[in-house]
Amino acid sequence: MFSVVVPAYNEAGALAGTLDMIAGQLAALVPHYEIVVVDDGSRDDTARIAAACAARLPVTLVRFSRNFGKEAAISAGLQHARGDVVVCMDADGQHSADLIGRMLALWREGWDMVYAVRDDRAQQGLLNEVGSRLFYRLMNLGGRLDIPPNAGDFRLMDRKVVDALLALPERQRFMKGMYAWVGFRSVGIPYTPLPRAAGTTTFNRFNLMRLAWTGLTSFSVLPLRLASLTGLALSTLAFAYGLFIVIEKLLLGIDVPGWPTVVVSIMFFSGVQLLFIGILGEYLARVYEEVKGRPPYVVAEVVTPARPAADVREAQG
Repeated sequence: MFSVVVPAYNEAGALAGTLDMIAGQLAALVPHYEIVVVDDGSRDDTARIAAACAARLPVTLVRFSRNFGKEAAISAGLQHARGDVVVCMDADGQHSADLIGRMLALWREGWDMVYAVRDDRAQQGLLNEVGSRLFYRLMNLGGRLDIPPNAGDFRLMDRKVVDALLALPERQRFMKGMYAWVGFRSVGIPYTPLPRAAGTTTFNRFNLMRLAWTGLTSFSVLPLRLASLTGLALSTLAFAYGLFIVIEKLLLGIDVPGWPTVVVSIMFFSGVQLLFIGILGEYLARVYEEVKGRPPYVVAEVVTPARPAADVREAQG
């Protein structure tokens, strides 16, 4: 069994074409396959179109009760996928199904995970390119994880990789970090995203920044260590400055600087303390979300295909 997980949010215009493209490619590659579409609380006809495709294609629809985010949608898709091999693809048609054959060939060579690395990051603008480089550098700083730069969710995974991902209990899920954390033999292949089949992306710059911060606080203690180092440096400077003032007063008889120095120092150190308290609060918020034990998503409906994959493949043949 070969499974393809397709998270979708407001992709009514592109979904049917994307599913046909995937099904056409898989029918020529494998004897049995399924496509798991996860509707992440869409406000358009995404769920209806996916359910209609289930009447002619081996499509399983998993519909959320509301929008929980792409990371939760991928997790739900992996949970419902039954394949020995699982591929994750976007619903907007930008991930070319032609790469599935190459990924499958590498899997047969012994690779457990094959991920696609986009080679056109510069086309997204200077700010996104600089932000992406900074994010991956910070994430990989210290050597605890090795997250490949510009590698997204478009990837093939062996069943043991999927089982390892599903065994991770965290609810604030950052999939790129989780892919790297579970390890296994992995290889990347370059790809250029296709133009969107329809509509515009709903994943704006704010969502990217929020996802990056989630990943940084979920898989790295770097912000806490930077806060500690900054606090140590400022404390050393403050102690040295205080010692200098005392020596200046005792040896040279110069008056101690007055009000302006005191006010500026208090405001500066108070701001630094509030900043670091905010960083601690972010980590505490992660702990708070985890200890509540709420599931990362709620499934409202599951629609199974009308016919098994083998019958659909024979009909297409």
